[in-house]
Amino acid sequence: MAIIRRQYDAVVVGAGGAGLRAALQLSEAGLKVAVLSKVFPTRSHTVAAQGGIGAALGNMGEDNWLWHMYDTVKGSDYLGDQDAIEFMCRAAPQAIIELEHFGLPFDRNDDGTIYQRPFGGHSQNFGEKSVQRSCCAADRSGHAMLHTLYQRNVRANTQFFVEWMALDLLRDAEGHVLGVIALEMETGEVSILHSRATLLATGGAGRIFASTTNAFINTGDGLGMTARAGLPLEDMEFWQFHPTGVAGAGVLITEGVRGEGGYLLNKDGERFMERYAPNMKDLASRDVVARAMATEIKEGRGAGKDGDYVLLKLDHLGLETIEKRLPGIREIARKFANVDPVKDPIPVVPTVHYQMGGVPTNYHGEVVVPGTDGPNTIVPGLYAAGEVACASVHGANRLGTNSLTDLVVFGKAAGERVIDFLKRNPTIRDLPANAGDATLARLAALNARKGGEDPAVVARDMRRVMQLHCGVFRFPDLLTEGVSMIREVYERAQHLEIKDKSQVFNTARIEALELLNQIEVARATMISAEARKESRGAHDRADFHARDDQQWLKHSLWYHEGDRLDYKPVTLKPLTAESFEPKARVY
Repeated sequence: MAIIRRQYDAVVVGAGGAGLRAALQLSEAGLKVAVLSKVFPTRSHTVAAQGGIGAALGNMGEDNWLWHMYDTVKGSDYLGDQDAIEFMCRAAPQAIIELEHFGLPFDRNDDGTIYQRPFGGHSQNFGEKSVQRSCCAADRSGHAMLHTLYQRNVRANTQFFVEWMALDLLRDAEGHVLGVIALEMETGEVSILHSRATLLATGGAGRIFASTTNAFINTGDGLGMTARAGLPLEDMEFWQFHPTGVAGAGVLITEGVRGEGGYLLNKDGERFMERYAPNMKDLASRDVVARAMATEIKEGRGAGKDGDYVLLKLDHLGLETIEKRLPGIREIARKFANVDPVKDPIPVVPTVHYQMGGVPTNYHGEVVVPGTDGPNTIVPGLYAAGEVACASVHGANRLGTNSLTDLVVFGKAAGERVIDFLKRNPTIRDLPANAGDATLARLAALNARKGGEDPAVVARDMRRVMQLHCGVFRFPDLLTEGVSMIREVYERAQHLEIKDKSQVFNTARIEALELLNQIEVARATMISAEARKESRGAHDRADFHARDDQQWLKHSLWYHEGDRLDYKPVTLKPLTAESFEPKARVY
């Protein structure tokens, strides 16, 4: 198969919030930039973010970036790196002002300032009381961000490759990343995008679970590429279950509903969160609320004929507030739950939502791996930002609104660091003679194989294993069994057969290639979860109820080769602030 070769200053893989913010920084610096996306950029998964962007503007009462930092560290169950968290929370207000100047249509107060709503886990004065910190555009904040950043990129002449899928990273003998090999989905043609710098912004991998708020495109492509390139994945045991997915559908109901005054009820009409988080109640951290809901259901207080969900009540907010602040939520409830929230509560259940782990980076977006003989090593030419990356600002549990903050802050930071790298490396490195050979061999085998496994069946089995064995509550026997089962599924995935051998718009081939990325993520998740013998944030083990800072205040690193696990210390020293020492989380 002939390979077309294209050359760029920088290649960005993914056109969500992080990819577009990074690309904008690069294009406006006069660089030749290519952005690859499996879907049209404004259909990237950032479009589904509803509730808002966290930043301590103080428009609705006193606020401070240090309080935002404290809430983020506490929310992470002290596994977040405090230098990166300080960097993000300090930069967040300026990021909001930039978005405002780009044209993002934020909701406004009467005095013209940006409206901010309360959100779970965000507080004044180090946990004293709830604070309004989420800058929002009704309940379509991600949608507004994505359209704003895309339009700015069009203005900056960023080159987009729409409906393209990156397959593998290209590296030379010295370990430099030299771009990607990619597939044009319409024609089936394979190209090498040769570049001086490569930035991964491919988002998360929630589709490895059976029930998720994630779009079908969220298949962990950047994670799979990274793992196959011999680089580790960090903290993959930590997956956030959003408390409020529509029961039976998994579609997200934003935390902004509770921020605007909605609350959860069990079948007896009881506001049960008062028992689990007496201070913050329904606005406690997401892992706390999700576990409380799961407990109510498990103990027989769930609603519905099968008792398998709880109720989210917002009819008391009134039609005017719902139509002004939560119009999309009303539409979702009508379409996916067949209820009008102006009149009736929405049936909700915890649903897989966000990966806290990812490609290990520093707060400049540089991919960093532990050196074999001591110091950390920056992988030259490779960067990551957004949900695919692990900086780590989210640690063991992400606070709501910090996902969009993460995208714009670290998307810009990564773009700035790429510009600096390119100034120091003005010439492009030569590709190895065998560049792309391994990828072409993988494609040829997939196309030629007969009598192999059906990708749809293997994907279904993977999701069932992950959902049953690695859920909200994790049990030792299920984890041990899950490791064995996911390894079996991995072996089956190495023998996929696609019935359709055509080149043009071959969705069967795309789904098989996506599965090969997902199974890497699933393996990393299950093995890392079984190995972590404590409960921390979203990782709740039935046999180890407490957090163990003596043994487990460290990040996990999973390597594809041999399912090997390694660990590295958490950064407890911020850039300028006083360190927040680990203590019990109380909401």
